[in-house]
This record gives sequence, C-alpha cells and structure tokens, in this order.
Amino acid sequence: MRHDSGEVGLSAGPPGRLGWSRQLPLPPSGQAPGLARHEELTETTVLLVSELVTNAIQHASAGGSAIVLRLETAGGWLRIEVHDADPCEPTPRPLSVLEESGFGLVLVEAMADKWGVRQTVKGKAVWAELDTQPAAG
Repeated sequence: MRHDSGEVGLSAGPPGRLGWSRQLPLPPSGQAPGLARHEELTETTVLLVSELVTNAIQHASAGGSAIVLRLETAGGWLRIEVHDADPCEPTPRPLSVLEESGFGLVLVEAMADKWGVRQTVKGKAVWAELDTQPAAG
C-alpha cells in the first residue's frame, strides 16, 4: 500500500480518449455499488470499483455523507478513487479470519497494480491503479 498526499487533477472528457476523467457522486446506500458498475469498464476495473464502493458504504458512510467515485486515465494508467467522509484508513483483513465477507481490500491488493489511501479535506480517498498499456510480447 502506498500513501500520497497530492490531489489528483481532473478534467472532463469521455472514456476512450488518451487521458480522461470522470466523477460520479453516489448515495450512501446499498445502491451505490450497482450504480458504479454501470460505467463502461473492464471486468477487473468493475471488480475494483465494486469492492472500493462497497467498502466505503459498509465502513465509511457515517452521517449519510455522499461517496464520490473518480476514474481517471493518464500515462497508461487507470486510477480509481473512492472518496468518503471517514478519515480512518482501511486495512486488509488477514486471510486466516474465517468469515464469508470482508475481504474486499484483499482482492484490491491482489488485482490492482498499486493501491493506497490518502487523506482529503473531508475524509479520505481509497485508490487503486491499473496499468492499461498492452503487455510487450
């Protein structure tokens, strides 16, 4: 996990362009992961978005504050950020714990090329990055 403090700059633009970003406010409810999955994304991206949004709904939706999903591409990377109002940093659960749920960050850690948490003015942003450049072959 990596921490950074820099704010990600956003610019408007549709997916498919060289560099684009998109911001989607989500309600602090169980509907948020489904709404987030409606974006046109790869399977890995959908899974990461779903896990990060679900984690924010389950653990960080105190006070009914909106959750914001940001997607941004730049320099061959896709960055997924989920902003919420809770400043507490999430931590991956040990695999030895026998439960049916609660392993979202373990999946994020396994599937993302990079991921981390950064503090924001209103809470935190949990982010994951995927390398979108085709593999050399």
